[in-house]
Amino acid sequence: MKQYLILGCGNSLDKRLRLSPGSPEKEFDGEVTTVDYTTEVNPDILTNLSDLPYDWADDESFDEIHAYGILEHCGTQGDADFFFGQFNELHRILRPDGLILITVPRWDTACAFGVPDHRRVMPACLFAFLEEKYYDNLGKPGFGDYRHFLKGYWEVVCGAESGELLNIVLRKV
Repeated sequence: MKQYLILGCGNSLDKRLRLSPGSPEKEFDGEVTTVDYTTEVNPDILTNLSDLPYDWADDESFDEIHAYGILEHCGTQGDADFFFGQFNELHRILRPDGLILITVPRWDTACAFGVPDHRRVMPACLFAFLEEKYYDNLGKPGFGDYRHFLKGYWEVVCGAESGELLNIVLRKV
């Protein structure tokens, strides 16, 4: 049976990624585990996602992770240790070839910076630092070496903007 993890579940288990308006919703066809920071929504796991490591999850526990409107609430802007640390933890708890489906506010929208508890913006280009092929460009102007932060690589499967949101799908490599 497939194992799904919803980060920042909020009041709904119905959250599904739509890469474009009118596209079909992804259905959960297995066991769903929910994570949130407040008891008001009665999650399966009560935790603050800014607290690393994620000792509430075992290695390779989930087939898919869904993170809709939550990652911008974690860490702080420009904190490379946290950015890579969080994606290392997500990589660790995801099964081989597993997917993480993400929505964050587009960096150029009012809500990206204008919501009081948003701690960082995550433009599409940020996810390239998680891919092995990014590091083929080392030595070219503007390309830094962040491999020492990574414990595993990701592949950006797709990315799309929908209204004020950026939708990203990453595959664990």
